[in-house]
Amino acid sequence: MTRKTVLKLVPANVAPIRPIQGSGNVVPVRAAAHIRLQGVSKRYPDNPVPALTNLDLEVQRGEIFGIIGRSGAGKSSLIRILNRLEQPSSGQVLIDNEDIARYNAGQLALLRRRVGMIFQHFNLLSAKTVGQNVALPLRMAGMDKAQIAQRVSELLALVGLQDKHDAYPAQLSGGQKQRVGIARALVHQPEILLCDEATSALDPESTQAILALLRDINRRMGLTIVLITHEMEVIREICDRVLVLERGQVVEQGEVWQMFGDPQHAVTRILLGNHADDDLPADIKTRLHSEPAGSSDELLLSLHFTGRDKREVDLLTIAQALNARVNLLHGGIERIQGRAQGRFLLGVAAAGLDRQALESRAAPLADQVRVLGYLAPL
Repeated sequence: MTRKTVLKLVPANVAPIRPIQGSGNVVPVRAAAHIRLQGVSKRYPDNPVPALTNLDLEVQRGEIFGIIGRSGAGKSSLIRILNRLEQPSSGQVLIDNEDIARYNAGQLALLRRRVGMIFQHFNLLSAKTVGQNVALPLRMAGMDKAQIAQRVSELLALVGLQDKHDAYPAQLSGGQKQRVGIARALVHQPEILLCDEATSALDPESTQAILALLRDINRRMGLTIVLITHEMEVIREICDRVLVLERGQVVEQGEVWQMFGDPQHAVTRILLGNHADDDLPADIKTRLHSEPAGSSDELLLSLHFTGRDKREVDLLTIAQALNARVNLLHGGIERIQGRAQGRFLLGVAAAGLDRQALESRAAPLADQVRVLGYLAPL
C-alpha cells in the first residue's frame, strides 16, 4: 500500500503524526501521554469486590501498550472504561488531557469515532458481506455512497482483503474475520485502537499474522494501541510496555524486556511460566546436593541475564573468568527489545573452589549469580 493511501486515513480534524524515517522503517513519534488514568476505581452494585481499585496508568501517543492479567483481574472493566462503555466509580480517565468520564451523550458519540475497538469474537453481521460490514458505521454516520466506497476499498487494501469485498463472514477464516474487524474499527479514522483479546480465538499462524498487521498499522498510521490479553507471548511479540493487573490493581508495569527479564511480582512470574532457580530439570535435580559427596562433584552455577545493562553473553569470557572446566548443562538466550535475556546452568569443576569463591568469581559475568549446590557425577 502506498503512503498516499495511508495518509488518507488520518482524521481531517486531527494533525497527522509525522513518521520518522530511519533504517528503512517508519516508526511513530513518541509524545506526551495520550491516555492517562488517575485513581480509577470501578464497583458494580451486585458485587462487593471492586473490579478496579485506585488504578493509575499512562499510555504514550503512538505506542502499543499491553494490559495482561488472569481471568477476573479486571481487564474487561478497564477496557470498557477506556471507551466509556462503563463509567468509572471514581477517578479520572483522560484522553488528550480531557476527562471523558464527564462527557455527555454528544461528546461520547464523537469520542467513539476517535477510539476504535476490535473484539475476540469479531462481532461481524453474518447476513452482510465484508464490504457491507466495514461500511456499516459510515452509513450510520450519513456519509455519501461514493465516499463510503472509497474508504471501504482503502481499508480492505490496508488489511489485505481486497478480494473479499463481496464474501460473507461464513466464507472467511478466523484470521480473515479479524482483519475485517480491524478494517471496521478504522473506518472513522481513530487515534486510538483498543484490542480486547483480539487473538484469543485464533490459531497460532493467524495470531502472528494479526499481530504483524497491528504492528504495521501502528507504525504507518501512528495509532495508539491498547491491547488486552492473557497471553504473555502476545505481549512479547508486539508491545512496547505492559501493565500487569491482578484483582483490579496494578501489581507491576514497565517495558516488555523488564517483565520478561526480571519479573518482580509472583503474578507476573505465573503468567510468564518463569522458571525459578530451584525449578530444575528432573535429572539435574536428582544429582544436586547441598554438600559435596565426592572429589568429582561439580558446583552448579546459575547465571541469569535480565537485559538490564544490555550486556551481550560471551561464552569464552565466562569460561576464562571462571578459570575452570565448565559444562553447559541447561538454558539459553533470547532477545527481547534488543536485549539478551536468559539463564545458563553450568557445571563447574569444584576442585579448589567453594561456593562462596565461585559466586565471587562469577559475579561480574551476569546480572544475577547463584551457586545452587553440588552436582554428583553421572
